Amino acid sequence: MAESVYKVIELVGTSTESWEKAAIAAVELASKTLRDLRVAEIIQMDMTVEEGKVALFRTKVKLSFKYED
Repeated sequence: MAESVYKVIELVGTSTESWEKAAIAAVELASKTLRDLRVAEIIQMDMTVEEGKVALFRTKVKLSFKYED
């Protein structure tokens, strides 16, 4: 079996609805310019608060993709 090399990047997705939708937004946007995505790992979730209410969900994602030869 041939060896493989992967690059890992961190992205932050945002959503006004949920952490899940924030993570999906990050991965889907990355998939438009990166090929061979492999694993997305949620590493942090937080939210911004304005006037005592949740304004924005933020999800930090580690995303790996395979380097091509």
